[in-house]
Amino acid sequence: MKKIILLLVLFLSTIIVAQNKMITGYGIITFEASVPLFEEVKASNETAQCALNTKTGEIYNTAFIKDFHFKIALMEKHFNEYYLESERYPKAVFKGRIIGFNWYIVGTTPKEFKMKGKLEIHGKKKDIDTLVLLRKVDNTLEINSNFTVTTNDFKIKIPTVLSMKIAEKVNINSAYLVK
Repeated sequence: MKKIILLLVLFLSTIIVAQNKMITGYGIITFEASVPLFEEVKASNETAQCALNTKTGEIYNTAFIKDFHFKIALMEKHFNEYYLESERYPKAVFKGRIIGFNWYIVGTTPKEFKMKGKLEIHGKKKDIDTLVLLRKVDNTLEINSNFTVTTNDFKIKIPTVLSMKIAEKVNINSAYLVK
């Protein structure tokens, strides 16, 4: 009988722990480094992963660099081979925390929170301090953020001949629906 109770307690505690995590493997990250009058420099990744600990507000996002797709195949090839060196640095990772996160104060209307953490791209890390919008959609949580970094932040070298066509400032948008 004691063994059955112990197994039941262990099983229930596993369920409770699992309920503190919300995840997805189908988030969308879009970045843009376009310059007016030149071709659009924009790519999206629709297989970004996100995990949120609903108890602590800790958040973890990861995206494979090769999963960013451009409208122009040659741009994508150069992005992977020369700029982000995706063979050497295969992932972009954000580890951080949503400050003041509380599942019970998030409703169906978007609520703004502060998010702090470190973004690692191209083997370099940068502190990120931005706002994030959260809202409940049925039993899921929608997470949206938007921030800007520079190519210099991550030691990404743009050839002089292309520097007029690619912005140094890169706008990054992310959208996740975690459950």
